[in-house]
Amino acid sequence: MWRKIGQFILNYRIPLLIALAAVTAFMAYEGSKVEMSYELTKAIPVNHPNYKAYQEFKKKFGEDGNLLVIGIQANNFWSPNLFNSYTTLYNNLKKIKGVEDILSVPSAVNLVKEEDQEKFRAEQIFPEGPLTRAEIDSCKNIFLNLPFYRGRLYNPDSNVWMMAIHVNKNVINSEARNDVVGGIVRFANAFGTSNNIEVHLSGLPYIRTELSTRIADEMRWFLMASVILSAVILLLFFKSIGSMLLSLSVMIIGVIWSLGTMHLFDYKITLLTALIPPLVVVIGVPNCIYFLNKYHTAYNETGDKRKALLVMVDRMGIVTLFCNLSAAIGFAVFALTRSQILKEFGVVAGINIMALFFISLIIIPSVLSYMPKLKSRQTKYLANPRLNRWLDRLERWTLNHRKPIYIISICITLTGIAGIFQLKTEGFMLDDIPHSDKLYTDLRFFESNFKGVMPLEIVVDTKKKYGVTRNLNNLNKIDTLSEYISTIPGIARPLSIIEGLKFARQAFFDGDSSHYSMPSTYDLPALQQYLNFRGDSSETKNSLAKLVTSFMDSSKQEARISVNMADVGSRRLPFILDSIDAKANQLFGTDSSKYKVTLTGSSVTFLTGSVYIINGLKESIFWAFLLIALCMLYLFRSFRILICSLIPNIIPLVITAGVMGWVGIRLKPSTVLVFSVALGIAIDVTIRFLVNYKQEMPYHKYNLRKAVIATIHSTGISIIYTSFVLIAGFIIFCFSGFGGTQSLGWLTSLTLVTATVTNLVLLPALLISMNISKQDVNQGEQLSD
Repeated sequence: MWRKIGQFILNYRIPLLIALAAVTAFMAYEGSKVEMSYELTKAIPVNHPNYKAYQEFKKKFGEDGNLLVIGIQANNFWSPNLFNSYTTLYNNLKKIKGVEDILSVPSAVNLVKEEDQEKFRAEQIFPEGPLTRAEIDSCKNIFLNLPFYRGRLYNPDSNVWMMAIHVNKNVINSEARNDVVGGIVRFANAFGTSNNIEVHLSGLPYIRTELSTRIADEMRWFLMASVILSAVILLLFFKSIGSMLLSLSVMIIGVIWSLGTMHLFDYKITLLTALIPPLVVVIGVPNCIYFLNKYHTAYNETGDKRKALLVMVDRMGIVTLFCNLSAAIGFAVFALTRSQILKEFGVVAGINIMALFFISLIIIPSVLSYMPKLKSRQTKYLANPRLNRWLDRLERWTLNHRKPIYIISICITLTGIAGIFQLKTEGFMLDDIPHSDKLYTDLRFFESNFKGVMPLEIVVDTKKKYGVTRNLNNLNKIDTLSEYISTIPGIARPLSIIEGLKFARQAFFDGDSSHYSMPSTYDLPALQQYLNFRGDSSETKNSLAKLVTSFMDSSKQEARISVNMADVGSRRLPFILDSIDAKANQLFGTDSSKYKVTLTGSSVTFLTGSVYIINGLKESIFWAFLLIALCMLYLFRSFRILICSLIPNIIPLVITAGVMGWVGIRLKPSTVLVFSVALGIAIDVTIRFLVNYKQEMPYHKYNLRKAVIATIHSTGISIIYTSFVLIAGFIIFCFSGFGGTQSLGWLTSLTLVTATVTNLVLLPALLISMNISKQDVNQGEQLSD
């Protein structure tokens, strides 16, 4: 069958190449329109209750992750030079299109009681324009007497001052966010430079913008690096510019198709899908090496180019098909998970790895048929004396030292299993950022001084219109819940309508800070005017009123409690959420017809997403094993060969998991990804070895030892070469700025190294020990015919 396919390709090579060029041109057009993803919640299924609750929250209260914060630590903050410069920074930031509001010291307001009109007037504390020291000192005393701002805009213990910038919710999830955040960063850095002070920036808009920019930059860098590295390796192997350019064309077409596929499926570039183009390059190289190696071998034997090409397709078609199929399965199983971001990664990677096979099958024989005859130097690598000496050693180990091989394999496997029991599952929002990175250290700066900037939202539904403002009991319960939340380590003082009421009560008692507390039954009638702020009234033009009135819905039935918290990780966060939920049930009861308390926000969606990703990745490993095992069973039609094929690939995964456990690498979305990917790629070596073993058996009259020796020598060089290319390709990812991508690089490389060793040492030993018979080999013979 494969020989006929080879004849078809050579006979219709021009139409096939034209069709391939047309499809590639179409994919290039589609790929040019692919965009970066600016969303944060794609890890959760859209039908999940937490996802629905978060979307409902955003409809009523707006985006929770739209707060960017700027912090400085300065003992001389109130000096005229620094304070006026800080005010200038505030005024510059206000002018940026997309900045909705800024809560800061220069924009801070005080509520002043107007007894004649029985209402509060919002009065800006610090006047416009440059202020003198006397003016600053006078206003400073008023500001520091307002507990509302303490712990929110400044930390009196560490002299840290914060500016909170609200970015438009429509800008947050669009490409325009880059310009807005870029403008904020430029003004902030200019302020720091002019005042010789370190500026700290954080908040989800800044973090997400910085991450998306780095992802785009890394994708371009890794793609370029993988192409250059592959070109160098291919040139060193084959000593032919033509072979190198042919292989590069296969990889470049694969990259173009992968980007086109993303846009055709309406996907955007995420942290995961950004890895696909360089992965396509890395995985595409073995296809080229397999085909070219067999072409060179066949040409040496026949001396006829057309016959060599037919032999190449005939002998390597089935091998390359199942190698690509197993690799595609290793990626495509992610499409079976419920996490949207993993689905997209699995679909695009799986489709394009299989597409690589068809691209290779068409372009390599077709182009080779037009290339000049091979020169002796181009096939010189087939007789590499150093590699052949190593293959001789492998032969001796396999034939004469099987017992030590098994003992060593068992000991290493048991050590790996012991390490697996040391594995811990935990993820953080900035898990993959190096701890020395300013993005990480700035986040820790805000956590140490303001207990964090990660948003958690609690929505209390009273089930009645005006149930928030006209029921003192409900307000007291919300206050009690808020006070409880503030006692939890790593969580800042919550912000809600209660804080506005406390501010108003202080104003009612002529600004006495001792009266900053929850109003009593006797206080509420006097404060009713405060609760009647309207979106179109003059009172709501100031930052404070905008902030406080955003903590109720339009019907005043639902109250929002907004919390900033530290990046506590996926292990501790569930306990925090459970404790808040338990306290809410204690206060409001469990009857959902009377009250409903919902915990949502980016922190909750992060936790849910992490759980889905990790569970989905664990499931994907199972599905990868099952589907690859079925492929192997279909290919060889022998249960004993199936066992021989799986053992050398299970051991490397156990070793990698054990290493992770012993060195303290946590199981998280970026590290669990390694196993099914590595399995799909490593099994290629097994398929390559077993198919050639099956093909060698008839030539050696089904003598097991002679067939194993011949297979080691006939496939060993190409296996070592392809493994070297794959390992070198994945090592590129070790230079990433993301810890997860680094882990993918070195853990996958480790798995591939051990898989190469087990497939060249343990697999041959198993074939001899299990006495794989003529019947076992012949059961799948028709597949390669």
